[in-house]
Amino acid sequence: MKEIEDMERRNETLNTGFILLGLFPGMKHVSFLVFIILLIYLVALTANTSLILLIWVDPRLHTPMYFLLSQLAIMDLTLISSTVPKMANDFFLRRTNISHVACGTQIFFFLTLGIAECILLTLMSYDRYVAICNPLRYPIIMSQRACIQMTCVSWLGGALISLVHTAYVMHFPICGSRKIPHFLCEVMAILKITCEDTSSYEKAVVVTSIVVLLLPLSFILSSYTLIFLNVLRMNSPKGRNKALATCSSHLTVVSLYYGPAIVVYMRPSYYHSPRIDQVLFVLGAILTPMMNPLIYSLRNKEVVGALKKNLGQCLTRNRCRTIKLIQSKW
Repeated sequence: MKEIEDMERRNETLNTGFILLGLFPGMKHVSFLVFIILLIYLVALTANTSLILLIWVDPRLHTPMYFLLSQLAIMDLTLISSTVPKMANDFFLRRTNISHVACGTQIFFFLTLGIAECILLTLMSYDRYVAICNPLRYPIIMSQRACIQMTCVSWLGGALISLVHTAYVMHFPICGSRKIPHFLCEVMAILKITCEDTSSYEKAVVVTSIVVLLLPLSFILSSYTLIFLNVLRMNSPKGRNKALATCSSHLTVVSLYYGPAIVVYMRPSYYHSPRIDQVLFVLGAILTPMMNPLIYSLRNKEVVGALKKNLGQCLTRNRCRTIKLIQSKW
């Protein structure tokens, strides 16, 4: 009898889906906040796309570090695009419903990209460790094949872990209200409206968070401890400053990303507040994808130099075309 009731609940959930209450339900002047988020999205779209194209067209940036950075930009671009367009569309069209399939799809892509970024940021710290602490073997260790393997591990690792969690979360039957106090479908928000006891699954989330967040973070911190010890022994002030600038950019991005993720997924469910969770998701999934390319671009002389060079070439070509066009008319 209980199995039949569970089947009916699951079928009902599949038919009706969920109701997203949107960005900070009940808050005044939400429209102003939505416009700011759309502006952030536009900046993130422009900055990440420009960085990807710049790394692709400039031969000086065809190095392992910038190849991995281009992958990070692709992940950031996809991550913010998996949430903001849907949120803005729901806000302007006054839509609240989301189907069961669409909800599961959003969870899958969000987790995939989030976990993939964790893995990639860890591998990027290893790249910096080899470049600074073992520069003579850097071309051998960080070969083109190794970079492609790192990228595949990041994407496939994120997709596999995400698939397991998405399938498990979406199988829970929903009791009563299907309202989710969020602007996106998210694992911890779904768990709050399920009928079954989810304590065992919440433990699994904590274990996954340890594997995906704490272990990589400890590896990153260990790598940078060795890097800083090595940098302090450098005789060249110029080399020391360049190494510190590159490492500080990566550490800033790590803190922006890991901070909100650890707070969201490593707290017990009874400590979760919908408003605090939304703030953390805005910081981690919307603001960080905009900040990452700006941090790496503004604090990296090679990227700034490549940008100036390519912009200069474009302006020169346009000027020459304009002059030729004027001369042809005369």
